[in-house]
Amino acid sequence: MSLVVLDGTYGEGGGSLIRTALAMSAITQQPVRVSSVRGNLKAQGLQPEDLTILNAFKQSTHAETAGAEFGSTEFSFLPSRAPIAQNSSLKVPEGMDGLSHANCNIVLNTLLPVLARTGAYSELSVEGETYGHGALGFDSFCGPTLTVYRRMGIYAVADQLEAGFGRHSRGQVHCEVEPSAFNGLEWNTRGELRRVNAIFAIGDLPESIAQRGVGYLKRLNQGLGLDLEIEVLNLKYKTQGLNLTIWAEFESGVGGTQSSGARGLRVETVVQTAFEEFKKFYQSEATLDEFLADQVILAAALAESPSSFRVSRLSARLLTSIWVIKQFLPIHITVKGKQDQAGLVTVKR
Repeated sequence: MSLVVLDGTYGEGGGSLIRTALAMSAITQQPVRVSSVRGNLKAQGLQPEDLTILNAFKQSTHAETAGAEFGSTEFSFLPSRAPIAQNSSLKVPEGMDGLSHANCNIVLNTLLPVLARTGAYSELSVEGETYGHGALGFDSFCGPTLTVYRRMGIYAVADQLEAGFGRHSRGQVHCEVEPSAFNGLEWNTRGELRRVNAIFAIGDLPESIAQRGVGYLKRLNQGLGLDLEIEVLNLKYKTQGLNLTIWAEFESGVGGTQSSGARGLRVETVVQTAFEEFKKFYQSEATLDEFLADQVILAAALAESPSSFRVSRLSARLLTSIWVIKQFLPIHITVKGKQDQAGLVTVKR
């Protein structure tokens, strides 16, 4: 099949382009070459997270690769078979000690739609970060992300064996993926609110800190008057940390946000940040938050039925993923709205 050639600086020019390219290459069995990998970013070239995903797809599709090394600014991926189910443990690539590790949840979210199409049961264990700044946290993955997947007919169960706060941590997440048939999301209006969840995840911190956070969250919520289901998780950990995830599920919509703590940062500040971001989504007309839209766009493109959903913000990451998908599939993905503003996304095969 013809080689798909991509410029790694296009759009967001980061990990989403690499992840989407590898997933689409595995699914369609079209070879791909990516040049100028992360060329516009401070950390250029392939990173440990990229290599973890690449190696997993390499094993699943028995692919040939070139340039698949840390820091490489160009690589090729040539699958030789359709993806097959996996039963494996994905660890930090050799020689990566001292470097930032993979985010377990991002790795699993990339692999999940591909493995769900193999027709067989997969079981994976991933080592790395489970909570971090600006990255998909475990509670967001296990809650909002897997909830949307289930509504699409994709079934997976994730379990956090050990928490890892930050990119240099080595937490562990185990995930089981069932063979699934994908449905689209016809989510143009939210419908009735079903539930609102808030999860405090803490590691190696006094329980009193979490309780302060719970009390402050309840005070902030007085203005909205939501029926919050609040849970505090005292985790088995390898590093100290705190993370708050808040998300809502509607009849036809899911969205929320998360915020992580840092040394010297008061828990009230973490709660305030998360609550204000959640409030923006809750008071909008969006049926998916900006992060969920990016996470499930690949599954929507692979579904047999069409999708239509409203996004709270059209991120560069989402628009880049859509562009990559179109390089592999003759698919109609229409975006109404401008980058960084609310928008409507429709997907038709």
